[in-house]
Amino acid sequence: MDNNPLRQPLVVYTIVERDKDKKKLWIRIGSAFRNRDGSLNAMLDAVPTNGSLHIRELRPMPVREPLEHAESA
Repeated sequence: MDNNPLRQPLVVYTIVERDKDKKKLWIRIGSAFRNRDGSLNAMLDAVPTNGSLHIRELRPMPVREPLEHAESA
């Protein structure tokens, strides 16, 4: 991946608060890219109903070990 901060991909989220427990869910709805002049282009796969976008740098997800299935009897 390019180390130039202007070339790093960005991720677009909307943050939704659940009514039942007030837990905040981060829902990925697209990607964004910085232009040479510092502005952003956002490509959305969905439109947030709350009108709020949260854009941050892409962080690699930790690798998870596969779940072991219980042996059937």
